[in-house]
Amino acid sequence: MEAMIKRRKTVPVRIGDVTVGGDAPVAVQSMTNTDTADALRTAIQTAELAQAGSELVRITVNTEEAARAVPEIRERLDQMNVSVPLVGDFHFNGHKLLTKYPECAEALAKYRINPGNVGRGKKRDEQFAQMIEFACRYDKPVRIGVNWGSMDQELLARKLDENAKLAEPRSLDEINHDALIQSALESAAKAEELGLAHDHIILSCKMSGVQDLISVYQDLAGQCDYPLHLGLTEAGMGSKGIVASTAALAVLLQQGIGDTIRISLTPEPGSPRTQEVIVAQEILQTMGLRSFTPMVISCPGCGRTTSDYFQKLAEDIQGYLRAQMPEWRDQFPGVESMNVAVMGCVVNGPGESKHANIGISLPGSGERPVAPVYIDGEKDVTLKGEHIADEFKEIINDYIRRTYG
Repeated sequence: MEAMIKRRKTVPVRIGDVTVGGDAPVAVQSMTNTDTADALRTAIQTAELAQAGSELVRITVNTEEAARAVPEIRERLDQMNVSVPLVGDFHFNGHKLLTKYPECAEALAKYRINPGNVGRGKKRDEQFAQMIEFACRYDKPVRIGVNWGSMDQELLARKLDENAKLAEPRSLDEINHDALIQSALESAAKAEELGLAHDHIILSCKMSGVQDLISVYQDLAGQCDYPLHLGLTEAGMGSKGIVASTAALAVLLQQGIGDTIRISLTPEPGSPRTQEVIVAQEILQTMGLRSFTPMVISCPGCGRTTSDYFQKLAEDIQGYLRAQMPEWRDQFPGVESMNVAVMGCVVNGPGESKHANIGISLPGSGERPVAPVYIDGEKDVTLKGEHIADEFKEIINDYIRRTYG
């Protein structure tokens, strides 16, 4: 059931086959960490991110080799039947790369431009204009992405000078916030002056502090109707990155702010890049904003559950459901909203199982070694023995075929 959150009214922006803003659901975005010049590896990772559920994938375009590789990446993805839009991430030399490699400009579905990294002095306006001209020529939307780690220093210096003349100067944090917002809005206005359509612009003002991010986006949202891309920049690794991103984005999403999100996790060694996609989906799904894959409800365990069997079963079932989703998504529309409960004892097990579409209540320590299964609130069957996991999966499969087939 979707949450009753009143979304901020924004203009819809079309990016390939994906719409961001307007009445469209909040989109999930991710970014590759391969060398873009390696077209094969980048295409493979992009396909993995798309299969995990990323609806937009950003790639770094920082060298001539990377720019030359973009059309090949797009071609390889098309051969794999992966239609996910590619977003080109440009810094410092984007104007040169787009000029020299028009095939790159055409193959990308969207450009990301950082006003703080476009150029200095007179060159800034000239080089920004060049990139916008390519966006107009190829009818590409643009995300104007301001980042406090690469702020427009001339704008910041001007804001600081103005502040110093005030009778009651404002804090440095307030000046930084204003400079971020002003940079985004001024750049968007300039892009429109250069001919870019109003419905071809997305804005972002990324920061690495939770309260800073919330404050900046609340102010930005009140000053424009452009769709906003949310993300806590440099969120960190593991639980820290997940918790910080969730704390920031959940507040804004609850207020109806945000049209596309990315979770900027530092990957743990050996972990898949797709983790950032899963975290983004889980934020949206647990808030009731979207449904991506059947949710597993499971208890934390206590002194009644000294065996780890229910933990292993919950992990097994959750992994199984996510692994099946690429196939189920087309075959069984609506399956993504299904709830499955895997509970560890009789205290809350039967009750939670009855509230889920399908639930299993495993025996706790000293309880009878039987596991009742509930389907849509009614007890259906009791499982015993060594094959409970396989039998429970088959019950899930039968339910999905009957209910969503």
